[in-house]
Amino acid sequence: MSLPNYLYQVNKTNNKKYKILQILFSLIFSLFIIFTSVKTTLMFKPLYYFDIEYLNIEEQSGFSRDEIIKNYDYVIDYLLSPKNQEFELPSIPYSEYGQIHFKDVKKIFTSIDILLIVTGLISIVGLFFYVKNKNLFFLKQTASMLLLLPTVLLTAFMINFDTAFTVFHKIFFRNDYWQFDPDLDQIINILPQEFFLHSALLIIFLISLSILLLLVLAHKSKTLFKSSSISA
Repeated sequence: MSLPNYLYQVNKTNNKKYKILQILFSLIFSLFIIFTSVKTTLMFKPLYYFDIEYLNIEEQSGFSRDEIIKNYDYVIDYLLSPKNQEFELPSIPYSEYGQIHFKDVKKIFTSIDILLIVTGLISIVGLFFYVKNKNLFFLKQTASMLLLLPTVLLTAFMINFDTAFTVFHKIFFRNDYWQFDPDLDQIINILPQEFFLHSALLIIFLISLSILLLLVLAHKSKTLFKSSSISA
């Protein structure tokens, strides 16, 4: 093989590897944005406070607003806490099965925290590398990957949210403890299904906002890099 052909094959192989790495980074960056959107939604208590009035949760549950907020805040703080602690609602009765379910939910969010840290660290390193090399094509690639999730979720919600809600729980939980008995686990009375729909829509909104931001940055970066190359 001649030297020019050899160099061509080497460059071709290197370009292929570079493209594969860029796709992998875009996927990891997409996951980081998704995990961040989920965690932000969990932390955003004002959504639930709004729904207390909007969904008439006081009237539907029979609990006062103060009691509802106190128990809801406990649930969120429990899920966000890195400590391995027992689930004990302040004032609303709960069963052993309900306690197990919330422990299972906490495990999921603990896993999300770990994945958030891992994908976040990789994203920081990747962003530094690509910005330094003035190659921000991954922004559009990430936006394209992210676009798939809101499209699939919105389609599923419009077809039948009840079914989507059930399928979600069957995928992520190995038992049926999530099917609360409202007499034994009265926490379900202050967590109507419509609230989970609103939470899912907030996640979709945050992801969609991220897509828009990525596309704007991709457009701006072209202009910025062109002007910097001309001045150089």
